[in-house]
Amino acid sequence: MNLAILSTYPPRECGIASFSRDLKNNLALWGQNVSILAITDKNSSYNYPPEVVFELKEDRKDDFHIAAEFLNSAEVDAVFIEHEYGIFGGRDGAYVLDFACNLEKPFILNTHTVLPHPGFRQRGILAKLGKKALAVMCMTRRSSELLNRVYRVPLEKIFVVPHGVPIFKEKPREALKRVYDIAGRPLVTTFGFIGPGKGIELGIKAISYLKEKYPGIIYLVAGETHPNLKKRMGEAYRDSLLDLIEKVHVEDNIKFINRFISLEELGEILYMTDVYLTPYPHRSQAVSGTLSYAIGCGRAIVSTPYDYSLEVLGDGRGLVASQANPEEIAILIDRILSSPQLKAQLEKKASKLGKTMLWPEVAKNYVNILQSILQVNAERKVY
Repeated sequence: MNLAILSTYPPRECGIASFSRDLKNNLALWGQNVSILAITDKNSSYNYPPEVVFELKEDRKDDFHIAAEFLNSAEVDAVFIEHEYGIFGGRDGAYVLDFACNLEKPFILNTHTVLPHPGFRQRGILAKLGKKALAVMCMTRRSSELLNRVYRVPLEKIFVVPHGVPIFKEKPREALKRVYDIAGRPLVTTFGFIGPGKGIELGIKAISYLKEKYPGIIYLVAGETHPNLKKRMGEAYRDSLLDLIEKVHVEDNIKFINRFISLEELGEILYMTDVYLTPYPHRSQAVSGTLSYAIGCGRAIVSTPYDYSLEVLGDGRGLVASQANPEEIAILIDRILSSPQLKAQLEKKASKLGKTMLWPEVAKNYVNILQSILQVNAERKVY
């Protein structure tokens, strides 16, 4: 099949961009020809790779109409729209509707955020996209239920496919710790773009409760401040974290890697991690790519309760706090660090799930679903 993806795309630093690159590469493994329509943030320009055949400026409404016309005359069988409200221009990303409404090719909506309590405009945008889409993909059963109940997407249109995870090269934990100069020290890790809503302050406070029992404990926060946030607020959030670190006296226990992390380095960070922590403070987090990566590497995981963590960490695949509370987070981290047996059990169960989330397997699911729904669509047109 000839496929196209409308999304942000590397070298733009964005979680959806990384997802789309992985989706493109792994669809290609199964013989699919994939081109990219890349959404560029205003006041920026990128040196895109050859698979990018069209570039849209997110703040130019006409670009979305023109992009649809471009695909209408191209040899494309189907289009993926990677939907996240924040990557499209207009209020709540409304410009994506200009693309969808003018597109004559069948499209598949891939939902990265499914809000349980959307605003009027947010609900309207996703509902309209869902109505016009040939199929709607989501990453959890909870999102599937919300798409049907809140956004009125018919159940027969909805497909659940897990968030893909790269295949990382596994390396010995203690050998990696020696390379990173933390040999023999318990390591708790959080990675990803940093900004308000990520809950890093909860992790820092949790470490302050653990440092007496584990004086050498390290909480590694790997990743730069989100580029869009940095443009608006500079490093105000990171500076607030530094103030908190000083306030709770954990200067020797917190380390930052303040830059974009390559996949190779990310694999090293995850495989040397003793406890992976996702401290999101909001319960409506529909999916977490970082948590997916930690599961893919078979880590022992502690998390705050949110939609994605409650679903994927059930059945003993991780420890989930009852609320976003640093004291409870500290208790759960302590349970793992003080019990090698529990740690091994959590790693084994996470690893088992992680094998089903590796990108080649996930891409195969996409291809099977695509072939099925395109065949049904073709038969409907015949009759």
